[in-house]
Amino acid sequence: MTKSIGNKHEAQHRGKKERQEIRRTNIAREAVKMAEARAKYRNQVKGRPQMDLAATA
Repeated sequence: MTKSIGNKHEAQHRGKKERQEIRRTNIAREAVKMAEARAKYRNQVKGRPQMDLAATA
């Protein structure tokens, strides 16, 4: 069963420090995702499969 906190949204019950911590972790998680996506598509040789590039790197 879910937590019952009345009719308020759960985020309204978080403290300021907890909200800031969640925001920081979300930003860090997004930065990691973006870095992985950039690395995936950077410096690819045209016509060469992705696995060949990963093996040489």
